[in-house]
Amino acid sequence: MEVMKRILRVLRANVNSLLSSAEDPEKILEKIVLEMQENLVQLRRGVAGAIATQKRTERQATAAQSTAEEWYRRAQLALQQGNETLAREALTKRRVYQETAQALFNQKTEQTDLVERLKKDMRTLELKIAELRTKKDLYIARARSAEASARLQEMLNGVSATSSLNAFERMEEKVLLLEAQSEAIAQLGGDDLQKKFAALESTNTIDAELAAMKEQVFHDANSTVVQQQLPKSEDPT
Repeated sequence: MEVMKRILRVLRANVNSLLSSAEDPEKILEKIVLEMQENLVQLRRGVAGAIATQKRTERQATAAQSTAEEWYRRAQLALQQGNETLAREALTKRRVYQETAQALFNQKTEQTDLVERLKKDMRTLELKIAELRTKKDLYIARARSAEASARLQEMLNGVSATSSLNAFERMEEKVLLLEAQSEAIAQLGGDDLQKKFAALESTNTIDAELAAMKEQVFHDANSTVVQQQLPKSEDPT
């Protein structure tokens, strides 16, 4: 757990440093997750190295134990041949390899414990990263919402209710003025058109009257001429 504790201490220090620097919350969270991911990679390498060392120590311990057994067989052979001195030397060698094998097996046990602790720390860190990734999205959404709310509040605070109402009233007056102008233009245009048609109708009436008068004058003139050309009738008396 010491490795995990050191990682968490470093992370807490980095988090405090980032938060105090007033950076973008989204960037802070992304950087924290990235650092934790890098620590996880290092921890996995440490676990892999510890496992490799554990297996190497186990092989060495097994080899030392096998060699000790071999020296024991040699001691038996020397004793069967009546060579006690050689048998004693073989047993001495056996004892050395036995002690080496025992030390290596003890070391292998310690390394096994270390590997288990590292694996546990690795799983804990993996869970922490998964948890932080889940929370990160939530925190980013909350940070964005808070930032948008703050900007909106600043905008609202920058515009007073009185000035907003005055602006609205000015806009309403402008709309009413535009509507009045449009209506007046429509009326003026309609009056002009009506006057043109009235003038046209008046002209047509005058022309008709003039034509009628011409026809009447022409008719009267013809009647006079005809009467003048007719012979005068004699008086029957």
